Amino acid sequence: MKKAKFIPWKSKNLFSIIILFFILSGISIFSQNVSLPVQQAGSIQHPASLPVRQAGSIKNWVLVIHGGAGGTIGQKMAEDVQLQYTTKMTEVLKAGAAILSEGGTSLDAVETCIRMMEDSPLFNAGKGAVFNEEGKNEMDASIMEGRTLKAGAVAGVTTIRNPISAARAVMEKSKHVMLIDGGAEKFAKNQGLEIVPPSYFYTKKRWDEFQKIHYQEMYHKPDSVKNHGTVGAVALDSHGDLAAGTSTGGMTNKMKGRIGDSPIIGAGTYANNNTCAISCTGHGEYFIRNVVAYDVSARMEYKRQNLQEAAGDVVNVKLKSQGAEGGLIAIDRNGNIAMPFNTAMMFRGSIHPDGKIEVKIY
Repeated sequence: MKKAKFIPWKSKNLFSIIILFFILSGISIFSQNVSLPVQQAGSIQHPASLPVRQAGSIKNWVLVIHGGAGGTIGQKMAEDVQLQYTTKMTEVLKAGAAILSEGGTSLDAVETCIRMMEDSPLFNAGKGAVFNEEGKNEMDASIMEGRTLKAGAVAGVTTIRNPISAARAVMEKSKHVMLIDGGAEKFAKNQGLEIVPPSYFYTKKRWDEFQKIHYQEMYHKPDSVKNHGTVGAVALDSHGDLAAGTSTGGMTNKMKGRIGDSPIIGAGTYANNNTCAISCTGHGEYFIRNVVAYDVSARMEYKRQNLQEAAGDVVNVKLKSQGAEGGLIAIDRNGNIAMPFNTAMMFRGSIHPDGKIEVKIY
């Protein structure tokens, strides 16, 4: 009977180490050649139609504003009136650009631009707000930033000089997203925002429009001029953050307490750093039913459309097929812009870092 060969302990140990080395080497080689996608919990997948932007890669900024949509096909405003609008919108764009060019945030630029339009009687927001059926001004506004998806809104306010600032205060200084009526006004006052008497919002132009439309609707006469006044701004800053805001006085002769899409996140306003920033203007009931602002973002994220395709399809196909009038302004996370509308006109403008300003009405 053969004697079993004895292998010293040290030799066995060395043999095991050699085997283990080859096993681990094989695993290392495999792991270098095969990588499995890992998605962090709660992260949002980038749309395939947009290349992934690395943090801090954005150096340029973009700003787009609007002053409402509407009008009658074939009719033009007087040249002096057009000049008033284009001059004011150019002034607004320059003010927003001054913030962004110095490294300021998209939120600051959006709020500043909208405040300036709220302070102008030209636009249906703030000082230029239209009257409801009782001859009073009720205003709505919202704002959203794309990095954290935080948002704020106010609705049905009558004494806050700048509703957009109240909306931002709700976003940053409360645990809520929307406050309305007296509650919003009390909150705004406590935050030190400017409170004015309702008479501040009176303008003869808006009062005359109210009287005319009130008479037409009372006697069932069609409105010859359709205006969907709203103001809005969207911006991409040098940090790569998007923001959007919208403010309005609503519809002339609207029912007391009526709220449109402007203060509703996802309907009239939306911003998401992974897709785009949107501000809408138009017949609010349709924009609410179709969740228009979010629909544009969703089409980019899930349907993989680019900004022009998504915005164009929503405004000129989906809304138009329902008889809905209006438009929107948008910026995607790479700085591309879109400004589709299906009405006779939409006051709109944009500015880029090279200082080029475009302001259009028709």
